[in-house]
Parts: sequence; structure tokens; C-alpha cells
Amino acid sequence: MKIRKNDTIIVTAGKDRGKKGKVRRVFPNEDRVVVEGLNMIKRHSRARRATRQAGIIELEAPIHVSNVMLLCDKCGKPTRVGFRFLTDGKRVRICNSCREVID
Repeated sequence: MKIRKNDTIIVTAGKDRGKKGKVRRVFPNEDRVVVEGLNMIKRHSRARRATRQAGIIELEAPIHVSNVMLLCDKCGKPTRVGFRFLTDGKRVRICNSCREVID
């Protein structure tokens, strides 16, 4: 998967199109990511003794990875991600717009 935890992304499709956020969790088996403050849903919860209060809780739901794009730190544009091998044999992600190393 080309998107990782703590990456800054922009949503390209859906109700949150155009919004930016930081990736909180990645589900590679499902091709989904959870983004901080985006794709909020409401869940009704029952009280569990004294630990959790009953009511409506807003949660971040996973977004499919095809609906987000990585924001490059160097050029600041949404970009596709490529891979390159460095001289020491390490595989790194690169921005396909400016060809700079992302991580």
C-alpha cells in the first residue's frame, strides 16, 4: 500500500472531497485508511457501567484508499506515489510530480 500512517492526504472523492487530513490508521487487507477528522459517522452507544456514557458518539470511518491522494511535502501538490531503489538497495517512495523522495 502506498499510503502509510502519519501521511498527509487530500480526499479526491466522496462527501469530504477537497479536505486534507493526517492518516491515523491503515487497513492494508481492506485497502482502507482512517483519516483524522474526516468521514465522520454517528454511532449510538449504550452505557457500560461507569466507564462509558450512553449517547451518540461521532467516529471517523475508514475511507477507501482509491479516494485519497498523498500530499507531497516538497511541492505541496496531491501526487501519485512511485518507488525507487537507492544506491544502498533501500526501497523508498517518491513523488511522481517532483521526483523527490517522500520518506
